Amino acid sequence: MRSTELTEQIQGSLKEVVAYADELRDLDQALGDGDLGITITLGAGAVIEALAEIPQDASPSEIARACAKAFANANPSTMAALVAGGLLAGSKVWKDVEDVDIRAAARFVRAAGENIAQRGKTQIGDKTIVDAIMPAADALDAGDDGTSGLDAAISAAEKAVIDTRSLRSRRGRAAWLQERSIGLQDPGATAMLRFLESWRTASVRTKS
Repeated sequence: MRSTELTEQIQGSLKEVVAYADELRDLDQALGDGDLGITITLGAGAVIEALAEIPQDASPSEIARACAKAFANANPSTMAALVAGGLLAGSKVWKDVEDVDIRAAARFVRAAGENIAQRGKTQIGDKTIVDAIMPAADALDAGDDGTSGLDAAISAAEKAVIDTRSLRSRRGRAAWLQERSIGLQDPGATAMLRFLESWRTASVRTKS
């Protein structure tokens, strides 16, 4: 996937993911401050607009950096800052990449997840977005091609969302609920799942 296709794919995916804003808001109201739906909506809109202005010869790394800047500036939330930092970390592993294949995608997702974990002082098992990101990166890395890798990543993220319901939230505002967070679905991990699903939907629509 070269730059023009990558830009169009990101825009298409973000147009799809905003449909989940209400779901993410409701999940975040149960575990946090309820602003995740707004963060996703404003961030997606800002990124779509930014990519509409980006030069056609921009590299994948430059595209990722533009996404990070737009997402961060769209909303001053903690999640926006973490996602933007993750995107910037991912852009660095694409420094010399001209054609984004499944291996490059896996490296990007892994770098983003590691950055979010470091900045958020969290790890797998803390019931956060990291629980979905890292298994998705592993699945992408093990995939034979883009389609099978994406399907595997979606399955891995979905499993993480389901498995972490039984865990106690240990980071962020959700941690304040302590034992009451057990049984609730993590909004961050769900957001990662919905983005991957939106990426697949946008891919199908582009090919049809």
